[in-house]
Amino acid sequence: MHDERLANLLGAASLAVTDLVLAGTTAAGRVSASGAAALIVLSEAPGLGVTELGRRVGLTQSAAARMVDGLQDAGLARRRPGGGRAVEVRLTAKGEDAARRVLTARGAPLAEALAVLDGGEREALTVILGKLLARLYETIGDSDVLCRLCDRRCCTEGAVCPVGQAERDAGGA
Repeated sequence: MHDERLANLLGAASLAVTDLVLAGTTAAGRVSASGAAALIVLSEAPGLGVTELGRRVGLTQSAAARMVDGLQDAGLARRRPGGGRAVEVRLTAKGEDAARRVLTARGAPLAEALAVLDGGEREALTVILGKLLARLYETIGDSDVLCRLCDRRCCTEGAVCPVGQAERDAGGA
């Protein structure tokens, strides 16, 4: 019974945080949820192809192409010829600014939610979330998908990213 309650609390908290983060990121970037994720992904990995970008943000190739069309129409991204028949997607200067706004908007509700915790609780939650993320990596199996809206710098400067470590432990990248 206690585990059911804990799972229910985790589910409710996860959904509330997701709702707050997505509301902020989509408003800040003036894009859809997948568009917000695409801005972050492209800021970290410029030059991805449409298909790979779609995979990372959870879209089919055709849906990703439409999303990139929208980003391009908004002046946030552009397509460029890559090697062979490949086409790369890169952010424009306006897209880079939007990606920064999206990351800032993502962080605000997270900081607000964590403000209720004292230092010891924050340290304990950091350890717990690291374990949960490592377990979630086992299920999802792809750090690029799991961390599509992450501020990767804050997770890797002075610390080991639990998702990256789980990927290395699994023999990935």
